[in-house]
Amino acid sequence: MPLDAIRRQIASAVDIIIHLGRLRDHSRKLLEIVEVVGYVNHEIVLSPLYTFVEECCTKEGKIQGSFIKKEALIHTEKCISAGIEGI
Repeated sequence: MPLDAIRRQIASAVDIIIHLGRLRDHSRKLLEIVEVVGYVNHEIVLSPLYTFVEECCTKEGKIQGSFIKKEALIHTEKCISAGIEGI
């Protein structure tokens, strides 16, 4: 199967990607939530919805931060059909 066809199938099958990562204090945090927008020019196009922004580090060395909303959800059709509105 051609790589282009595989990427197109992934872009049509996946709606949201949740990125978990390990920070330098060895904790695991939710770092980013992105929406898969589509497939353009042989690339999967992503739209960042929320991003973790580091704010400070405690005396114990723990990283603290918050989530910043970047963009609004583009493809709301599935949410609306499930009865979820106002996103």
